[in-house]
Amino acid sequence: MPAEELVIARPEGLYCPPGDFYIDPWRPVARAVITHAHSDHARVGHGHYLAHEHSAGTLRARLGEITLQTLPYGEAIVHHGVRISLHPAGHVLGSAQVRLEHAGRVWVASGDYKTEPDGTCTPFEPVPCDTFITESTFGLPIYRWPSQPALFEEIDGWWRANAAQGRASVLLCYAFGKAQRILHGVDAAIGPIVVHGAVEPLNAVYRAAGVALPPTLRVTDPGVDAALLKRSLVLAPPSAQGTPWMRRFGHYSDAFASGWMQLRGTRRRRGVDRGFVMSDHADWPGLQQAIAGTGAERVYVTHGSVAVMVRWLAESGLDARAFHTEYGDEDLEPVAAASPDPGLPPVGEGDKAAT
Repeated sequence: MPAEELVIARPEGLYCPPGDFYIDPWRPVARAVITHAHSDHARVGHGHYLAHEHSAGTLRARLGEITLQTLPYGEAIVHHGVRISLHPAGHVLGSAQVRLEHAGRVWVASGDYKTEPDGTCTPFEPVPCDTFITESTFGLPIYRWPSQPALFEEIDGWWRANAAQGRASVLLCYAFGKAQRILHGVDAAIGPIVVHGAVEPLNAVYRAAGVALPPTLRVTDPGVDAALLKRSLVLAPPSAQGTPWMRRFGHYSDAFASGWMQLRGTRRRRGVDRGFVMSDHADWPGLQQAIAGTGAERVYVTHGSVAVMVRWLAESGLDARAFHTEYGDEDLEPVAAASPDPGLPPVGEGDKAAT
């Protein structure tokens, strides 16, 4: 193995041989550096976890009691001669790129990242390195996100129109990251905001970290009645679609917030009224911007449109390769990923499936 190979692929995950630790491993290991708390990157069973300090709340909420060491952005520790530091990834609260320095070589494992600031987490910062490990979830030229102001003008307009017609606006979105971005960005003066039981504990973590979110309600809170719900924006995970919990909202309008809404036909397959193009991953221009910003001569691509990205980077003159990983996209996680809401309403009239 060449001396400069600071990260290699093993069955357990991405491994740093000189440091004897893994980055976002998918099988239990002794020591794991975690880029963020989404379940495809942060899994149970590791002996020791290292993550950014703002990930502590979400990691413990999702994984239970773990041995966790945290760092602020930019502060370095040395483990077995490898200098490790964490740097902003702009993906979700506490998301980090992992910078590794050893024997004169610098590698950066980016985890998942987004280059446009959204106000709910520290914005992405390019970290100069020799080798950059990048995702490519949306690594095709078709994926280009609307600006933050344009996105929220669209969401606010949909909510406002529904409220005027006396219909709840049910927006399906991932409970960690996307839901908090929506809360931070919408015009809360339009009406009340109701959230699913999978969303509210994560809102508390964001608020504790100083992120400004408007007041939110649960369907079981006092004063939440049919009249209030008809004016409300409702945030729920995709797994809530078609469940008895949805029946409380009567004749509602629903929508799905995801980068996959860029593709024609996705909204129809999801069975929703509207689709909003919104992702916590970088789009095609963002990926190119991030990679160029590192100055890396070698790039490893981990998941998503790997073959396309590797080919494009190679044609651009970089040494491009691929790591096979088990990472995915949080929008596509199974139903079990969402925690149950204890306030399930009784089965009754108003089931949208029947409207």
